[in-house]
Amino acid sequence: MKKFLVPIIAVLILMTITSCAGLKDTITNVQRLQFKLGGVSGFTVAGVGLQNYSSPSNINPLDLLKLTSSFTKGQLPVNFTLDLLAKNPDDGTGGAKESSQIIKKIEWRLLVDNQETINGIIGNSITIPGVGQTATIPVQISLDLMQYFRNGQLDNLINLAMALGGKNSSASRLTLKIKPTVETFLGEITYPGEIQVIDKEFRAQ
Repeated sequence: MKKFLVPIIAVLILMTITSCAGLKDTITNVQRLQFKLGGVSGFTVAGVGLQNYSSPSNINPLDLLKLTSSFTKGQLPVNFTLDLLAKNPDDGTGGAKESSQIIKKIEWRLLVDNQETINGIIGNSITIPGVGQTATIPVQISLDLMQYFRNGQLDNLINLAMALGGKNSSASRLTLKIKPTVETFLGEITYPGEIQVIDKEFRAQ
C-alpha cells in the first residue's frame, strides 16, 4: 500500500506547486494592465455646450444667462463622457502569455482638482487586446459642481468647466481611481488596491 501512496503524494505535491506557479503567473499578467485618461467629450454645464468656446469671454449672452441663472439657483450640473484608456502590454515575460484580458467590471471614483466627487461601476465586460493594444472605455459622468465646490465663484466654476469641456478641453484636472475585476482561468480576480489614473501616463497596479 505504501508503494502506491508515495507516487500519489508526489503527484499531489507537484500539482500544488504547479497550481501555485500558475496562480502567480496569472496574477502577474492581470496586473500588467495599464490605464490612462483620454479625452473629454459631450461636455455640457447647465445644458450649455462649451465645446465651441475657447474662453469664458467668448460665451454668447444667451448661454451666459443660462449659466448665471443656474448658478443663482445653487446648481451647475455637468454631463460628459470621460475616456478611460486600457492597455495590455503583456509580452509573455511575466508568465504564460495572454493574447487578451477581459475586464468584468471597474469600480471607480472621480476627483476634480483633487476634490473627490462621484463614484460608480462599469459593469459590462470589456476585452483588452493583447500586446500593447489600447481599448477605450467610455465613462459617463453626471455631477453638480455646486455640490462639491460650494464656495466657488461663478467665474471660477466657468473656468473649471471650460478647462474640462471647452474648445481646448483636457482631462488634466481629473483623476479616476479605479479597481478592476478581471476574468482569468481561475475565476474573477479583483485588484487588491486602486489605481490612480491620470492623463499624463499609463499606470498599472
